[in-house]
Amino acid sequence: MGRRLVPLTLDNLQDLPKRCRSCVFWELDPVSGVAAVEAGTSASEKEAWISAVLLDWGSCGRVVYVDDVPVGFVLYAPPAYVPRSTAFPTSPVSPDAVQLMTAFIVPGYQGQGLGRVMVQTVAKDLLRRGFKAIEAFGDARWKEPACVLPADHLLAVGFKTVRQHPTHPRLRLELRSTLSWKEDVEMALDRLLGAVQKEPALRPL
Repeated sequence: MGRRLVPLTLDNLQDLPKRCRSCVFWELDPVSGVAAVEAGTSASEKEAWISAVLLDWGSCGRVVYVDDVPVGFVLYAPPAYVPRSTAFPTSPVSPDAVQLMTAFIVPGYQGQGLGRVMVQTVAKDLLRRGFKAIEAFGDARWKEPACVLPADHLLAVGFKTVRQHPTHPRLRLELRSTLSWKEDVEMALDRLLGAVQKEPALRPL
Protein backbone atom coordinates (compact mmCIF):
# COMPACT_ATOMS: atom_id res chain seq x y z
CA MET A 1 0.00 0.00 0.00
CA GLY A 2 1.63 3.25 -1.16
CA ARG A 3 1.06 6.29 1.04
CA ARG A 4 1.80 9.88 0.11
CA LEU A 5 1.22 13.10 2.01
CA VAL A 6 1.20 16.02 -0.39
CA PRO A 7 1.00 19.74 0.45
CA LEU A 8 -2.42 21.19 -0.34
CA THR A 9 -2.40 23.47 -3.38
CA LEU A 10 -4.95 24.76 -5.87
CA ASP A 11 -3.93 21.86 -8.13
CA ASN A 12 -5.11 19.16 -5.72
CA LEU A 13 -7.94 21.04 -4.01
CA GLN A 14 -10.36 18.94 -6.07
CA ASP A 15 -9.12 15.86 -4.20
CA LEU A 16 -10.80 17.01 -0.99
CA PRO A 17 -14.27 15.58 -0.25
CA LYS A 18 -16.83 17.47 -2.32
CA ARG A 19 -18.48 19.21 0.63
CA CYS A 20 -15.08 20.40 1.90
CA ARG A 21 -13.97 21.97 -1.38
CA SER A 22 -16.47 24.79 -1.07
CA CYS A 23 -16.68 24.99 2.73
CA VAL A 24 -15.59 28.40 4.03
CA PHE A 25 -16.53 27.91 7.69
CA TRP A 26 -13.01 28.77 8.89
CA GLU A 27 -11.81 30.83 5.94
CA LEU A 28 -14.38 33.62 6.26
CA ASP A 29 -16.00 35.40 9.19
CA PRO A 30 -19.58 34.26 9.97
CA VAL A 31 -21.32 37.08 8.08
CA SER A 32 -19.11 36.80 4.97
CA GLY A 33 -19.42 33.01 5.05
CA VAL A 34 -23.21 33.13 4.93
CA ALA A 35 -23.09 35.72 2.15
CA ALA A 36 -20.72 33.56 0.09
CA VAL A 37 -22.95 30.51 0.43
CA GLU A 38 -26.06 32.49 -0.53
CA ALA A 39 -24.28 34.01 -3.53
CA GLY A 40 -22.88 30.65 -4.64
CA THR A 41 -19.30 31.90 -4.47
CA SER A 42 -18.00 29.77 -1.60
CA ALA A 43 -15.88 27.52 -3.86
CA SER A 44 -14.08 30.49 -5.41
CA GLU A 45 -13.66 32.06 -1.95
CA LYS A 46 -12.03 28.81 -0.77
CA GLU A 47 -9.62 28.89 -3.70
CA ALA A 48 -8.80 32.55 -3.08
CA TRP A 49 -8.10 31.85 0.60
CA ILE A 50 -5.77 28.94 -0.13
CA SER A 51 -3.96 30.95 -2.80
CA ALA A 52 -3.46 33.92 -0.48
CA VAL A 53 -2.19 31.81 2.42
CA LEU A 54 0.17 29.86 0.17
CA LEU A 55 1.65 33.07 -1.21
CA ASP A 56 1.92 34.83 2.14
CA TRP A 57 2.65 32.08 4.68
CA GLY A 58 3.26 28.84 2.82
CA SER A 59 1.82 25.36 3.09
CA CYS A 60 -1.48 25.28 4.99
CA GLY A 61 -2.60 21.68 4.56
CA ARG A 62 -1.82 18.13 3.54
CA VAL A 63 -3.74 15.70 1.36
CA VAL A 64 -3.28 11.99 2.05
CA TYR A 65 -3.18 9.50 -0.82
CA VAL A 66 -3.22 5.70 -0.62
CA ASP A 67 -2.31 4.09 -3.93
CA ASP A 68 -3.01 7.46 -5.58
CA VAL A 69 -6.54 7.62 -4.12
CA PRO A 70 -7.20 10.73 -1.97
CA VAL A 71 -8.37 9.48 1.43
CA GLY A 72 -7.98 12.39 3.81
CA PHE A 73 -6.74 15.88 4.52
CA VAL A 74 -5.80 18.31 7.27
CA LEU A 75 -6.00 22.11 7.17
CA TYR A 76 -4.04 24.46 9.43
CA ALA A 77 -2.87 28.09 9.55
CA PRO A 78 -1.90 30.84 11.99
CA PRO A 79 -5.06 32.36 13.50
CA ALA A 80 -4.46 35.65 11.68
CA TYR A 81 -5.53 33.80 8.52
CA VAL A 82 -8.57 32.19 10.12
CA PRO A 83 -11.33 34.83 10.52
CA ARG A 84 -13.82 32.44 12.11
CA SER A 85 -11.48 31.82 15.06
CA THR A 86 -12.29 35.23 16.54
CA ALA A 87 -15.97 34.24 16.77
CA PHE A 88 -15.25 31.56 19.36
CA PRO A 89 -15.74 32.43 23.04
CA THR A 90 -12.37 30.89 23.95
CA SER A 91 -10.29 32.81 21.40
CA PRO A 92 -7.61 33.94 20.75
CA VAL A 93 -5.21 31.16 19.79
CA SER A 94 -1.82 31.56 21.50
CA PRO A 95 0.78 33.55 19.52
CA ASP A 96 3.26 30.62 19.45
CA ALA A 97 0.70 28.21 17.99
CA VAL A 98 -0.87 27.39 14.63
CA GLN A 99 -4.57 26.61 14.51
CA LEU A 100 -5.66 23.13 13.50
CA MET A 101 -8.75 24.10 11.54
CA THR A 102 -10.19 20.76 10.49
CA ALA A 103 -9.21 17.24 9.39
CA PHE A 104 -10.85 14.14 7.97
CA ILE A 105 -10.11 10.56 6.90
CA VAL A 106 -12.47 8.85 4.46
CA PRO A 107 -14.44 5.91 5.94
CA GLY A 108 -12.79 2.65 4.92
CA TYR A 109 -9.27 3.99 5.45
CA GLN A 110 -9.42 4.43 9.20
CA GLY A 111 -7.51 2.21 11.58
CA GLN A 112 -4.40 2.16 9.37
CA GLY A 113 -2.28 4.73 11.19
CA LEU A 114 -2.98 7.45 8.61
CA GLY A 115 -4.09 9.94 11.26
CA ARG A 116 -0.82 9.55 13.13
CA VAL A 117 1.26 9.97 9.99
CA MET A 118 -0.76 13.00 8.90
CA VAL A 119 -0.51 14.90 12.18
CA GLN A 120 3.16 13.97 12.67
CA THR A 121 3.85 15.37 9.20
CA VAL A 122 2.13 18.63 10.17
CA ALA A 123 4.08 18.72 13.43
CA LYS A 124 7.41 18.32 11.65
CA ASP A 125 6.45 21.02 9.14
CA LEU A 126 5.51 23.49 11.89
CA LEU A 127 8.53 22.69 14.07
CA ARG A 128 10.76 23.51 11.10
CA ARG A 129 8.95 26.83 10.79
CA GLY A 130 9.52 27.75 14.43
CA PHE A 131 6.14 27.00 15.99
CA LYS A 132 5.78 25.22 19.32
CA ALA A 133 2.21 24.00 19.35
CA ILE A 134 -1.06 23.35 17.55
CA GLU A 135 -4.25 24.71 19.08
CA ALA A 136 -7.83 23.89 18.15
CA PHE A 137 -11.33 24.81 19.17
CA GLY A 138 -13.15 21.66 20.17
CA ASP A 139 -16.83 20.80 20.07
CA ALA A 140 -17.80 19.51 23.53
CA ARG A 141 -21.24 18.46 22.22
CA TRP A 142 -20.06 16.82 19.00
CA LYS A 143 -22.47 14.34 17.40
CA GLU A 144 -21.34 13.90 13.78
CA PRO A 145 -18.45 14.88 11.48
CA ALA A 146 -18.32 18.66 11.10
CA CYS A 147 -15.90 21.57 10.68
CA VAL A 148 -15.19 21.73 14.42
CA LEU A 149 -13.45 18.62 15.74
CA PRO A 150 -14.80 16.80 18.83
CA ALA A 151 -13.19 17.98 22.07
CA ASP A 152 -13.16 14.49 23.61
CA HIS A 153 -11.11 13.06 20.76
CA LEU A 154 -8.71 16.01 20.76
CA LEU A 155 -8.08 15.27 24.44
CA ALA A 156 -7.63 11.59 23.61
CA VAL A 157 -4.79 12.31 21.17
CA GLY A 158 -2.81 14.45 23.59
CA PHE A 159 -4.36 17.91 23.45
CA LYS A 160 -4.73 19.69 26.78
CA THR A 161 -7.47 22.18 27.58
CA VAL A 162 -6.06 25.69 27.93
CA ARG A 163 -9.40 27.47 28.24
CA GLN A 164 -12.53 25.74 29.45
CA HIS A 165 -15.96 26.28 27.92
CA PRO A 166 -19.14 24.15 28.01
CA THR A 167 -19.43 24.12 24.22
CA HIS A 168 -16.16 25.20 22.59
CA PRO A 169 -13.07 24.76 24.76
CA ARG A 170 -9.69 25.72 23.31
CA LEU A 171 -7.12 22.93 23.37
CA ARG A 172 -3.37 22.75 22.78
CA LEU A 173 -0.94 20.07 21.62
CA GLU A 174 2.80 20.59 22.14
CA LEU A 175 4.36 19.68 18.80
CA ARG A 176 7.33 17.74 20.14
CA SER A 177 5.01 15.35 21.93
CA THR A 178 3.54 14.20 18.60
CA LEU A 179 6.79 12.61 17.48
CA SER A 180 6.62 9.70 19.95
CA TRP A 181 2.96 8.69 20.08
CA LYS A 182 1.89 5.27 21.32
CA GLU A 183 -0.64 2.87 19.83
CA ASP A 184 -3.55 4.03 21.98
CA VAL A 185 -3.05 7.55 20.71
CA GLU A 186 -2.95 6.29 17.12
CA MET A 187 -6.34 4.62 17.61
CA ALA A 188 -7.75 7.77 19.18
CA LEU A 189 -6.51 9.77 16.18
CA ASP A 190 -8.29 7.44 13.80
CA ARG A 191 -11.52 7.95 15.73
CA LEU A 192 -10.97 11.71 15.73
CA LEU A 193 -10.36 12.04 12.02
CA GLY A 194 -12.78 9.43 10.74
CA ALA A 195 -15.55 9.06 13.32
CA VAL A 196 -14.79 5.33 13.46
CA GLN A 197 -17.68 3.18 14.66
CA LYS A 198 -15.45 0.27 15.59
CA GLU A 199 -11.77 -0.10 16.42
CA PRO A 200 -10.02 -2.14 13.72
CA ALA A 201 -6.56 -3.54 14.27
CA LEU A 202 -3.83 -1.06 13.46
CA ARG A 203 -1.54 -1.94 10.60
CA PRO A 204 2.19 -1.28 10.91
CA LEU A 205 3.68 1.46 8.79
